[in-house]
Amino acid sequence: MSNNNSDTLFDFKFYELENRLKDKTFLRQPFGDSWEEYSYGEVGRQARKLASGLKSLGLRENAHIGLISKNCREWVIADLAIMMAGFISVPFFANLTSKELNNLLDFGDVDLLIVGKVEDWENQKKGVPKEMPIISFPNYKGCSNVKEGYQWFDFIGKYEPIEKCHQPKLDDTWTIIFTSGTTGDPKGVVLTYLALDKTKLIHSQSNPLKVDFNGNNQFISYLPLNHIAERVVVEHTALRYGGQISFVENVESFAKNLQSVKPSIFFGVPRVYTKFQIGVLEKVPQNKLNIFLKIPILSSIIKNKLRKALGLVNAKAIASGAAPLPESLRTWFRKIGVDIINGYGMTENCAITSQLFEFDRPGSVGKAAAEVEIKIDPNNSEILMKGPFLMKGYYKLPDLTKETIKDGWLHTGDQGVIDKDGYLFVTGRVKDLFKTTKGKYIEPLVLESHFTDISDFEQICVVGLGLDQPICLGVLSEIGKEKTKEEIKNFMSSHLENINSELPGYQKISTFVIVKNPWTVENGLTTPTMKIKRNLIDKFYDSNYSKWHSDKEKVIFES
Repeated sequence: MSNNNSDTLFDFKFYELENRLKDKTFLRQPFGDSWEEYSYGEVGRQARKLASGLKSLGLRENAHIGLISKNCREWVIADLAIMMAGFISVPFFANLTSKELNNLLDFGDVDLLIVGKVEDWENQKKGVPKEMPIISFPNYKGCSNVKEGYQWFDFIGKYEPIEKCHQPKLDDTWTIIFTSGTTGDPKGVVLTYLALDKTKLIHSQSNPLKVDFNGNNQFISYLPLNHIAERVVVEHTALRYGGQISFVENVESFAKNLQSVKPSIFFGVPRVYTKFQIGVLEKVPQNKLNIFLKIPILSSIIKNKLRKALGLVNAKAIASGAAPLPESLRTWFRKIGVDIINGYGMTENCAITSQLFEFDRPGSVGKAAAEVEIKIDPNNSEILMKGPFLMKGYYKLPDLTKETIKDGWLHTGDQGVIDKDGYLFVTGRVKDLFKTTKGKYIEPLVLESHFTDISDFEQICVVGLGLDQPICLGVLSEIGKEKTKEEIKNFMSSHLENINSELPGYQKISTFVIVKNPWTVENGLTTPTMKIKRNLIDKFYDSNYSKWHSDKEKVIFES
């Protein structure tokens, strides 16, 4: 870090907001059809009381405070309190197993664990050391009732609000985020307050999210808050500029909650937009939708109705991130009046690499963000970036840190190209490349792009390590499940033939396999942000690859 930041204090805007907007609603928690609201003043009061309680426990300086919970109002309050008390937050995904939790608590040197909305605490608590202090959120319907440790209201009720909050310096560690990890074990990304502070550049210099700097912003928080994108785009945008954060009660209530909130800023991952698309097409088949959209007056009515049905009628900015958004999906949404802006970043650079504002460069993730430099490694087409958002390093992994940041350049692990106008295109992951027995390298993402606009499927994965040609696996969508096997086979056989006629010989897909079960967080085949774990899909299916590849049928169903 630059010496210029060693004594500079982090300017935490929440302290201003809790006074200026003390009676304004900040956090909204749904309970069935009703919402409970906390004002900025109430959030500040509870956070300050919790901060006093944390400081009373005799924890070491810069103690690591673990936080395991789904998104809810107490998550934000706890995060605020950790900063106010001068500690370092170490948030976890809420669905960790006891073994995973134990490993991260140990490796992350966690001193105290805050437990919230989790569904399997009876198993998870087996991974928590008996001597570790615990603070538990109030119980939520459908979630585990955590009886261990200090109970939320009992604990904060014992303390007066802290008056003199910790003032961190820009070089101080803000948080350690363990990546969800599409390959390998999670790594603890150490981020400073400087990285967090510099994220304001995306708003002050270009404002792609169309943030209202007077605080009139409506957010809905449903993607894991321990993921860097949700934390920066939703939580800390609200903490810096003001607005309301509304939470989702559960998966089943997501659509209802979204329609109720009508956010001004909506952030989603590609899988969420795929789900939206499938939901629309279940009600209005594509052929009918095409007809409606060709009639000018009717087209306007249909677009407005669809935006209302999706809960996006008031959205000034609709953004995607965390994984590549298929251009065909982005084009489809634009046709129904929903313009999705595409962001590109990762935990290691506080979710900031590039931003796309206009729909004028299909397939691009935009140009370099403010104060960011991007270049392509000529040896393997890896995307390298440099900027003020970079992590301090991987926690307790100095060698890996040196491999990842060289001469100030972050080696992202993604592959890409930059066109003559400076637009960046992400073409895949360096580690996702696999070589066929013919000695040819296959880029899965490129081949998968030929299938992403087929509404019969909601998940696609090209594989083929150890084969002489790649094969493709697909998970049926709800629309696809309504069709007969014969219909699926006929359509996909024709589609596969068309695709292969345009591909070089070594890229031609030998077989398309419709697998039986979806890839989910629960079965370990996707991350909590719904990215496919290719290495685990390989482990799960590779015993069948040779058989599927040599099948005389080009389109087959997993038996």
